[in-house]
Amino acid sequence: MKGPLFYSKILLFGEYGIIKDSKGLSIPYNFYNGALKSDSVLSPEAEKSNKSLAAFADYLEELSENDDDFVTFDLQLLKNDISSGMYFDSSIPQGYGVGSSGALVAAIYDKYAKDKITVLENLTREKLLKLKSIFGAMESFFHGKSSGLDPLNSYLSLPILINSKDNIESTSIPSQNSEGKGAVFLLDSGTVGDTAPMVQIFMEQMKNDGFRNMLKNQFIKHTDACVEDFVSGNIKSLFGNLKQLSHVVLDNFKPMIPVKFHELWKKGIETNEYYLKLCGSGGGGYILGFTEDFEKAQTALKDYKLEVVYNF
Repeated sequence: MKGPLFYSKILLFGEYGIIKDSKGLSIPYNFYNGALKSDSVLSPEAEKSNKSLAAFADYLEELSENDDDFVTFDLQLLKNDISSGMYFDSSIPQGYGVGSSGALVAAIYDKYAKDKITVLENLTREKLLKLKSIFGAMESFFHGKSSGLDPLNSYLSLPILINSKDNIESTSIPSQNSEGKGAVFLLDSGTVGDTAPMVQIFMEQMKNDGFRNMLKNQFIKHTDACVEDFVSGNIKSLFGNLKQLSHVVLDNFKPMIPVKFHELWKKGIETNEYYLKLCGSGGGGYILGFTEDFEKAQTALKDYKLEVVYNF
């Protein structure tokens, strides 16, 4: 048995800000994917996934029992499939901020939810919000708290524009320019990040008036501007706002940036060869980079592994 593929995602803008109602923009990243598979003999990795699925099935059962309005799953079929050796076969790196648990949640909903909202129907704002809420509850099993955006992106395989908590829509982004010199890229930090402790640090900092003001007046302001610039294809303005955003993150989100990247981050802002920002919650995994000249950025970052996500 092999189910359909679900892709990884990249939250280009909005990490942490969307918790406090900033805009956000999330795009599918087809380089990595995952699918449900079954085998009679499991490798150690598949066995680990199978055990995790069994615990996830129990969690979904509990969710359904405690909330009559929650989506109904065919739990019997799910549990039978798990005991027959089902696992999630994924190339999506875990702890890298590209949505490994999101793809799994999307795959489980797609296969086992009854009366599911499908990609083919007219996706009104109400339906998108309902899906996001279902996915948020499901993915909380992995992270403690989830916005539901990663699974939503993976499930729909469409760019998603977050205008605010209650206002999301699928959107189109400017077509890639394969001849363009500019690029969005991923930089591999070489370490795995863990979402829960990073979100915990953020929530602690939110108790501080100064941090809350910075978030509203600087971080969210520049994030919103970046989203608007990116969607409308206003590249010149985008890079002006990216520089500001990169600066605000370096000054105020240091715990989320691995220490050995503080200087590299600063160098990008000073030279304008590239600007770095968090990819997901930070703390490790990938770091997102933006540059107007990818060759220059490559030279400046020659000691690191870069993956191009999008060309300007």
